[in-house]
Amino acid sequence: MAKRESKGEIVINEANCRGCGYCEKFCPQGCIVITGQRFSPEGYLLPEFAHPDRCTACCFCAWMCPHFAIDVYKYVEA
Repeated sequence: MAKRESKGEIVINEANCRGCGYCEKFCPQGCIVITGQRFSPEGYLLPEFAHPDRCTACCFCAWMCPHFAIDVYKYVEA
């Protein structure tokens, strides 16, 4: 039986994000980056889902986010 590989997608709720950077720091795959080029209307640095091809939907980013600004969606390829 072939191993099924899961892929993930994250959605960042920019209204809740405070730019703390925990999502970037704790993502084991390096999928999320804060480039310093995007800001929220309140002036917070916003993370970007820069490497979706690496995401395994491990949910570390969502678990570490103190402001509940990240939703993770997991897709399993048949």
